[in-house]
Order: sequence, then C-alpha cells, then structure tokens
Amino acid sequence: MNSEMLKVSSKSNPNSVAGAIAGIIAEKGKVELQAIGAGAINQVVKAIAIARGFVASSGVDLVCIPAFSIVNIEGEERTGMKFIVRGTN
Repeated sequence: MNSEMLKVSSKSNPNSVAGAIAGIIAEKGKVELQAIGAGAINQVVKAIAIARGFVASSGVDLVCIPAFSIVNIEGEERTGMKFIVRGTN
C-alpha cells in the first residue's frame, strides 16, 4: 500500500491539513505527515484530531504511529517527526 507524504509547517492550517488527511485516507487508506519543529508538530497533532472527526461518520477511526525521521535541508541533516496515519474500521 503506497502512501502519500504531506509536509506540514508551523504555518499550515490544521483544518486544511485535516481535509487532505481525510481525503487521502478515503482514497489510499494511509498517509504520512512530516514535521520539523514544535510548531509544525503541534499543527500535525491538531490536524489528525480534526481529521478523526471528519472520517468518524463513515465508520473509520484513525491510528497514528509517530516516528523520528532524518531530513536533509539545504545540505544539513535535521531531525523531524513522521506521523503515519491509517484508517481502521
């Protein structure tokens, strides 16, 4: 099962990210979100909570698996967080 990667920043709108999560979960069943920094991680967590409400009416619940990831930005390695989100019935 291939998943799509969404990059989330501290300026991302949680409602917009939640809509993208819900759409990708409905289509592919799985999505990965990437965030670097506390503000971006905060937006991801809010978006996942909002998306959970979006998909609940169709009998789907969300499971989130957080993990560290190493990201190369302008030749510099940074530690970020990756959130793997799956839909369950």
